[in-house]
Amino acid sequence: MLVKKEKTILLLISDTHIPERASEIDTRIVDHIKLSRYDIVVHAGDLTEEYVIDQIKHFGKHIYVVQGNMDYLDLPEEEVFDVYSIRFGVVHGDQVRPRGNIEALSTIAKRLGASILISGHTHYPFISLDSTGILHINPGSVTGVWGGGGGTMLPSFIELEVYSNGIIVVKLYELIEDKIELKRVESYRFT
Repeated sequence: MLVKKEKTILLLISDTHIPERASEIDTRIVDHIKLSRYDIVVHAGDLTEEYVIDQIKHFGKHIYVVQGNMDYLDLPEEEVFDVYSIRFGVVHGDQVRPRGNIEALSTIAKRLGASILISGHTHYPFISLDSTGILHINPGSVTGVWGGGGGTMLPSFIELEVYSNGIIVVKLYELIEDKIELKRVESYRFT
């Protein structure tokens, strides 16, 4: 018998760099986001202007935003929140060298007490479970703009389904040739 579990859905985005490198989030992505019902929206930094917060706060019920290295806004450098019994940490990721270094990011996650660390800064998406059981999620750049370390140049974002029984489903989307494509789906269990 299938038992239905309570679910919370998160939208993870980062590195918009509006207006310096992009004028806006592509309308196809915005339309997709508006059709979804996100409980929590996380922006992992480099918004670059404050009005981006006003645009994305309508994407979900709650919002967490951290400061990126290109943001000159009064934002926290780190955020911590819980969904059910799972602790999430959010940082931009410019605190570590080289960009996206899992070992260095794991040190931050441990300091925050986080089982899942959301970061940005690389401009390419990644999903990685480290050797200590910390899940690292980077949604890439939702506008697909260039970054100092390169990047895919494909707009990307992640939808994260968190179930009350500890199951996490990670869905990576990319905008490829005018179409939003589901590129990767992974699931994990946290107890």
